[in-house]
Amino acid sequence: MTKDWKENLASFFEGYRIIERSKDETIKNFDQFCEFVVEPAFESVGEELKNYRINSRIKKSKGRSIAFQINFPKSRVEHFLYIILFPKNSLELQLKLCLKGRKDKNSPMEETEGRFMKDIAPSEILKMKKEDLILDVIEHYRSFCFKSATRTE
Repeated sequence: MTKDWKENLASFFEGYRIIERSKDETIKNFDQFCEFVVEPAFESVGEELKNYRINSRIKKSKGRSIAFQINFPKSRVEHFLYIILFPKNSLELQLKLCLKGRKDKNSPMEETEGRFMKDIAPSEILKMKKEDLILDVIEHYRSFCFKSATRTE
């Protein structure tokens, strides 16, 4: 910092503008990621689930999150949710993954949260393939279902 307070103030506002522009750009990148990778992946899994008489749907909150809801077979009750969250004020695509599920139609939802696609750097998220996301959704859904089916509580 210089001793000139006017220069300090101008520098502060310039730095602040850069942060705000970066946040806006990151939100746009998240929305693009959702539109070109996530939605097509969720739609593909949803179409395939119909073969097993399982309904699904996509829930979006622009610039905030996108979720894939899988219902119990032949039901409208939520069984499993795969939610990709965009952290507020984020300057990079360091996304969160929230998983929610219930063992049966009457049990409460259980929730876990962690980093989305741990092995992929935030700078590589936009290069992700839809197939990689599909495999991740299936793996988390499979793992949840198997754990629920074998839980001894």
